[in-house]
Amino acid sequence: MEIRLVKTSSAKAALVAAVVLSIAACSTVNPYTQEKQTSSAAKGAGIGAAAGAVVGLLTKGDKLENALIGAGVGALAGGGVGYYMDVQEAKLRQRMAGTGVTVTRNGDNITLNMPSSITFALNSSDLNAQFYSALEGVSMVLKEYDKTVVEVAGHTDSSGSDQYNQTLSEKRAQSVAGYLGTHGVKQQRLITVGAGESHPVASNDSETGRAQNRRVELTIVPVTKG
Repeated sequence: MEIRLVKTSSAKAALVAAVVLSIAACSTVNPYTQEKQTSSAAKGAGIGAAAGAVVGLLTKGDKLENALIGAGVGALAGGGVGYYMDVQEAKLRQRMAGTGVTVTRNGDNITLNMPSSITFALNSSDLNAQFYSALEGVSMVLKEYDKTVVEVAGHTDSSGSDQYNQTLSEKRAQSVAGYLGTHGVKQQRLITVGAGESHPVASNDSETGRAQNRRVELTIVPVTKG
């Protein structure tokens, strides 16, 4: 919980269902690893849905377009986009194993869900020390696969006022982005968003649900425009 002033009309969360896709495998050679594999990009938006409930990319329109153009990295093209994200996803899953961070694939985007249990103390935007190793792993992969922009979105539960939650979510997003920036991820690749309590992934009517809603999501988007 953020502040224990639970609103009487807390919004019901949109339940995120795990999607199971039955698609015939199509093996080909990954141009980045030279290994024969099935491109997960071909499986669509259902990939990773069972790994954790996430909202995913919030930045849209001109703001996203400007970020992609201004990232200062070379653009990906054609079938290489899916493979580039495939390999990055595999490395992130390896790095995040055992950290409490879940990795969800949605098309060519990858979202990392970082729960409140490892990120921040209650009502604080100061990073927990135990969170450093997970963020270090993220930064290492982002530096290696730099043809992306990264949206860092802070989320809260519905306790406390709208303004308090909005401000707290912004500060938390900025703290995570600041850590990534000081560990080698170019600032022009980072977009910070404070979502406040507006995008729950569970019901705010229980402590379990509120704990799920207190989180930071990192959504990694491939750059396809130079």
